[in-house]
Amino acid sequence: MFGSVSVPKIKNKRRFQGRENMTGAATQPKTGVEAAAGYRGYVLFILIVVYTFNFIDRQIIGILAVPIQQELGVSDTMMGVMRGLAFAIFYSTLGVPIAWMADRYNRVKIMAIALTLWSAMTMVCGLITTPVQLFFARMGVGVGEAGGVAPAYSIVSDYFPPEQRARALAVYSFGIPIGSAVGIVFGGVVATLLDWRAAFLIVGAMGLVLAPIFWKTTREPERGQFDSGEKPKPVGVMPVLKKLVSKPSFWLLSLGAAFSSMMGYGLFAWIPTFLVRSFAEEFPVLFSWAPTWLVPEGAPTLLYASYFYGAVVLVGGIAGIFTGGALADRLGGTKKANYARIPAFAFLATAPFLILGTMSNSLAIIFFIMLVPTALSLAWLGPVLAAFQHIVPPNMRATASAIFLLINNLVGLGLGDVFLGLMSDTFSAQFGAESLRYSIMSGGIFYLVAAGLLLLASRFLDNDWEADKAGA
Repeated sequence: MFGSVSVPKIKNKRRFQGRENMTGAATQPKTGVEAAAGYRGYVLFILIVVYTFNFIDRQIIGILAVPIQQELGVSDTMMGVMRGLAFAIFYSTLGVPIAWMADRYNRVKIMAIALTLWSAMTMVCGLITTPVQLFFARMGVGVGEAGGVAPAYSIVSDYFPPEQRARALAVYSFGIPIGSAVGIVFGGVVATLLDWRAAFLIVGAMGLVLAPIFWKTTREPERGQFDSGEKPKPVGVMPVLKKLVSKPSFWLLSLGAAFSSMMGYGLFAWIPTFLVRSFAEEFPVLFSWAPTWLVPEGAPTLLYASYFYGAVVLVGGIAGIFTGGALADRLGGTKKANYARIPAFAFLATAPFLILGTMSNSLAIIFFIMLVPTALSLAWLGPVLAAFQHIVPPNMRATASAIFLLINNLVGLGLGDVFLGLMSDTFSAQFGAESLRYSIMSGGIFYLVAAGLLLLASRFLDNDWEADKAGA
């Protein structure tokens, strides 16, 4: 997808080959630069697979909320707390110290250990019997996933040169729609054929199988190998914060992404429940063409909703993420402000399409309209993540990414799910089973706030771009 890269003079020919220990020492390579380019593609692929499992384990509870609420008897607000806030508490806060380790030690091994932990805790979610137990099990999933993303951003940035990073990080982010779609569909199918507990147990076990494969086949890259200038030594969290204080674009980009994530995570969590509540009678008609092996006779609405929304997330998400990354690589080279303007304009267009899709009473119309806001709302990933990798030097990337994730997930993941659940309970007295429809529409304002913050961030990016100061 990215083609072969013309590698500059190699100061250290061990750059892609050999295994590293926890301090980063590598052995002599066994293959040349061409093989390294192919291996780079494999690394991106396996990182996508791990990120896919990250989002399967994170989002599968969205489609399983209907049977979980029926069995445990919890309100929409409490479901949002158990599903979002419980996960976000440790996922966000532990990400910073784990990223501090990732800026010093072997990032691959850190990610493999994290994958093992969150997969095991996902299996625990299938064994709970009370809402309190689910709350703490979700906390455990968050603890594991805290080590799964920031180190990966840093690894991708050390395998791809600056002019390809936005696309590379966008392709890595395919794990979000793929994992969310697989989680939605897989959860719906397994809950239909077995039960919701089996869905947690199966996906958790699959992650435990993946962890050693990732550990043994992925090599730690040389830090900052495509960045010009002397490679600085690792630093603590405080020097990173001191650096970021002088970078207003970092905080504006982080807050903009966080406000958009309030709706992004909220929609992943609540759209399946909205579809089940509002379109139980329409789904059998829409899927009348489907063979019985796909939709068995008498299938629950949950299964229809999983197919429907899974397709929306997969198609719309991949299209939006790749387009945003490609535009950033194409337009960001001429003006750094475009790394913020591209997602800002996408967010401005997201809100009206979201309202139109949610207001419709036709499933066919909803499907095609919702593809648009799904794509637009995820177009920020490539441009914004690439900008973060250039706002700080290579030795600060994982920690800076973790600080961004702390902001993004405390606000977006921690509050978005709860907000939509709370608004649904608030509207239920007036709108009954349709309360989620109006809850979702009310959240569209967050995309407008996100757009404003990113447009403001675009004014500072040229000055904050660290790579240009280093001569890149």
